[in-house]
Amino acid sequence: MADGSGVGVTSLKGKVSAEEWKARVELAALYRLVALYGWDDLIYTHISARIPGPEHHFLINPYGLLFEEITASSLVKIDLDGNILQETPYFINPAGFTIHSAIHAAREDARYVMHLHSDDGVAVAAQADGLLPLSQHALIVLPRLAYHDYEGIALNHDERERLVADIGDKTLMLLRNHGTLSVGETAADCWIGMYYLERACTMQVRAMGGGRQNVLIAPEASQAEVKSQVARGIGGGLAWPGCLRKLDRELPGYDA
Repeated sequence: MADGSGVGVTSLKGKVSAEEWKARVELAALYRLVALYGWDDLIYTHISARIPGPEHHFLINPYGLLFEEITASSLVKIDLDGNILQETPYFINPAGFTIHSAIHAAREDARYVMHLHSDDGVAVAAQADGLLPLSQHALIVLPRLAYHDYEGIALNHDERERLVADIGDKTLMLLRNHGTLSVGETAADCWIGMYYLERACTMQVRAMGGGRQNVLIAPEASQAEVKSQVARGIGGGLAWPGCLRKLDRELPGYDA
């Protein structure tokens, strides 16, 4: 099923607006990229995209499909109350709705929201010091990074207010004892932010293998210099077309 066939969904291409179809294709690409990089957790994390327009409708994964199986047409359209707005054989992950509806409602710039449970992301989220300035990747991430304390599986809607307060205007977050989160105005921004966060976490886990006392913290002047250098962004738009070409070669079918 690597080509996306067999999910039992009729193609929606030409049946939804051009803006919605574009969001569907890019969101499906994000799901496939997460699977391709080995950051998925069976069916248990989620990525969402807000459909352009005043309604604040957004798309999220059909609960039950592996990320490598998700296509543009299989994504589920819902509103901020969690109501499904299309005919579909699928339902949605309630925890995904809690996290994503909170951020989409609060942040106009958060058109794409990605939450993962990767091994290294969870490992760093469970470390008392969080992400340390050990690598260039970490220095790029840290000015954009927020933290949210663990409150249990995200099923309680009253957690949304605290989640929104904690992320503030940041675009990346470590959910303590839980995982990673990235938001972006574009799919490219959301992806490249998560890519850098996940890579920084992996580098930290490997560096800490020699013990906390043996790691080298980047000089403060260097930290400030990198922060200044990347203030305008980190090139997500440049990398995104190549990521899509990689998908077309290795895990095609997301745009069905």
